[in-house]
This record gives sequence, C-alpha cells and structure tokens, in this order.
Amino acid sequence: MPGVEFLIEALTPLNLLLAVAGIVSGTVIGALPGLTATMAVALLVPLTFGMDPASALIALGAIYTGAIYGASYSAVLLDTPGTRSAIATTSDGYPMAKRGDGDLAITIACLASVFGGLVGAFLLVLLAPPLAKFALKFGPVEYFWLAVFGLTLIAAVSEGSILRGLIGGCIGLLLSTVGAAEVGGDIRYAGDFKSLLGGIDIVSALIGLYCVPVLVDLVATPDPRLKLTHEVAGFRFKEAASIAWRNKVNLMRSAVIGTIVGILPGAGSSIASLVAYAEARRASKTPERYGKGEANGVLATASASNATVGGGLVPTLVLGIPGTPPDAVILGALMVHGVRTGPALFSQQSQIVYIFIYGLMIATALMLPLGLLIGRHAFKFIVSIPKAVLVPAVAFLTIIGSYAVNNNPNDTLQMVVLGCIAWGLSRFGFTASPIVLGLILGTIAESGFVQGYLIGNARGNALAEFFTRPLSMGIIALILATLLYPLLRGRSPLPKEVGA
Repeated sequence: MPGVEFLIEALTPLNLLLAVAGIVSGTVIGALPGLTATMAVALLVPLTFGMDPASALIALGAIYTGAIYGASYSAVLLDTPGTRSAIATTSDGYPMAKRGDGDLAITIACLASVFGGLVGAFLLVLLAPPLAKFALKFGPVEYFWLAVFGLTLIAAVSEGSILRGLIGGCIGLLLSTVGAAEVGGDIRYAGDFKSLLGGIDIVSALIGLYCVPVLVDLVATPDPRLKLTHEVAGFRFKEAASIAWRNKVNLMRSAVIGTIVGILPGAGSSIASLVAYAEARRASKTPERYGKGEANGVLATASASNATVGGGLVPTLVLGIPGTPPDAVILGALMVHGVRTGPALFSQQSQIVYIFIYGLMIATALMLPLGLLIGRHAFKFIVSIPKAVLVPAVAFLTIIGSYAVNNNPNDTLQMVVLGCIAWGLSRFGFTASPIVLGLILGTIAESGFVQGYLIGNARGNALAEFFTRPLSMGIIALILATLLYPLLRGRSPLPKEVGA
C-alpha cells in the first residue's frame, strides 16, 4: 500500500465532505429508476471543474458507488431496478419485500455493497501499479489496438448485438474526427460552423447522450410518478450481519467476480451481478430457494455490483480504456482536469491517484451508516416528487452543466443535438455507451494510428509496424476472441449496460 501521507490527504475535511455528499446524492439518484449511475456522474461532472483533481475524483467515485447501492432500494421495494446493475437483485429482493423482509434485504444489500466496494478498491491498489509498469512497454501502435480492443468489448456486450454495438461505436468514432486532427491539425467535418473547429466537447456529449434520452422518456411515460408500495420498517442490522458472516464465502467470491468482470472493459456491473448470482445459485445446497426470496441472492448481486467500481477503474487509469460506462464519464472528467491516464500516471501523478483510491475506500466505508440512515427516506421522498418538478429540474442541470464547461452556448447546443440523436437511435435498439466510448477512444486510436503509420513508413514497412509486434499480436487476438466468442458459443443476448 502507498504511503500514509496520501491517506491523511484523503481525510481532509473537504474530501470527507465531498465523499459524504457524493454518497448521499448517488444513493438518491440510484434509488430512482431511470436515473442511472452513469447519468448521475455525467450530470455532476461540471460541478467538479473548480476542484483539485483528486478531490473531484473522490466526489465522482462516491457518487458512482452510492448510485450502484441506491439502485437496490427500487429493486427491492418496487421490483424495478434503479440501474441495470440491480437487475439480478430483484430476483430475490422483491420476494423478500413481499413477505415483509424488505428492510432486511436492503440492510443485506448495504453490507454487501460496502464489502464489495472495499474489496474492489483494495484490488485496484494491488493490480493497477504492476499493470502500469507492464504498460510502459506500449508504443503508439499498441495504444491504437488497445483503443480498438476497448471499443469492440463495449460494443459487443452493450446490447447483445455485435452489429448494433459496432455501428454505435463507429458513430462515436466519426464524432471524434470532427474538428482539428490530433496529428497534423487538419480540419474535418466542421462545415461552416466555427463552433465545431475544436471538435465535440466531451462533457457536453456525455450529458447529452445519457441525460436527454432519459428526460424525453420521463416526459413520454404516462404515469405521473412512481408508487411506493412497501415501507421500510427498520435496519435489522444484527440479523443481516449474521447472514453475511454465515455466507462469507459467497460474499468474498462475489466481490472477486465483480472485480474481475469490472476489469474487463465493457462488461459492467449488470453482467458481474448476473455472473455472481448464477455462481451463488450453482454453489448453493438449496438452489430451489433462489428467486423466491433467498438472502444469498441479494448478498451476491450487491457485492459483485459495487466491486466493479474498483475493478473498472483498473483499465481506466492504467490503459485509458473505461472498464464500465460510468468510468467513461470519469475518464472524460480526467481529461477536462488535465490528468492523462496511462502507465505514467502512477509515476508522474501518483499523488492524485492514491488520494483518490483512499478517498474511494473512505466513501465506501461511509456508505454503511449513510446508506442505512438516508436511503429509505430519500427513496420515499424522490418517488413523491411530481414529474412536473423532476423533469424541469434535471433539464435545468443539463443545460447549466453543459454551458459551464467553457461558458459557451454552442456546447449546450451540441448537448441538445446529440441528445436528440441518441434518443432517436434508442428507438432502434442503439444505446449511448458504444457512442461515448467511440468518441473518447477515437482520439486515442487516431493518434496511435497516425504515429504508428509514420514510424512504420520511416522504417520502410508501415504494415509490419501494426501486425508484427508481439504485444500488438496479443491485443489483436483478444479483439478477435471478443468478436467471435458470442458467435461461437451461440449464447443468448447479454443485458445491455447503459448506466451501470
């Protein structure tokens, strides 16, 4: 573990306040179906622009982990997952609530979420630095193939359709080519619009692609508000802790599964929770109880979901490839703050990284008391807000958030246009995540390709530069395996991961 000085910095009053505020706001947003963890992070990114990079990351990490946990409230009480990470939680959480154990299910979810989040953050510290040292061997060509690898992984699992995912990724790649070229400075696809000379603003694109479609759907839904049908009576902490201790193997196994799945770029928390749930049921002596209110099912899914927070940050910080959709938003925030992800991050800007990791651990630990004390009241409060108030408030935040990046109304216009495009594409089964990843990874891929091509030409064989290097061949093999595995297995479509 890194030095104690980083822990002391993470414990400053400001960072603690940001951790508390992030957990509270994340839990509130995650508890409301439709307002996903990705949307929560994207919406609040502009509020971090005036902060120190480490403090900003602590706030965003706390919002992320709080939203993943907050989704368990609607999953348990309404049989409606607040985010897709809580899809599996409904299988046993809602049956528990129906028989009067909703408060126990939520307490179990809180304990498991805290444990899984701490395991994921701890493994982030252990795994990220060695991977960073290995990644120092990467050149422009390897970064090009890594960007392609990240794009194909996100595209392959985001909708269950490789074709739709790749089309979405290509749309994002096209958006990344608008404006001045990364190498050479040529102006592309800007037309007569001077506002496009600098390209598509990342934060505005994130807010538009994730938030505007949700707002449109909220308006289009005829129901005036959600209904709370089950009250949360108490904490039942001792009972929940006893269940967690008796099933500690399942708890640890699910946390490790969540971390590993989170490390795989694009897999996300919904897949992690489903894999952990399936494994818990397979290992159980009473598998027939699953789906009928089995506490172990809630334990597995909550632990795995929050473990992906730390796991997904491994490729995000080490390779610049987001592990989950919310990590794509955090990656965009890092770029805005001038923090360049990659192998050198752990040597050149180690203070920022380790303060953030310690801050994430502290925020996760704070989630135990805050989640139990605030979550149930927050959920009841949110679902009582009329849409006539909720939608304008969120819309106002999207406008202010996109404008505040550069104090430029053109960024707000970009946000609205991209949001409308995203909503239209969603009618045909396309999701925002591949587009966002294409936009973010496009600049990395373009820079790596151009530099690799120039180096290859200087050496007399540009093609060999891309296809003969050992590391490049390994990454190409992973890309092919990612694209061909679903076809070879003939598996059913995986659940899409829009908001973690």
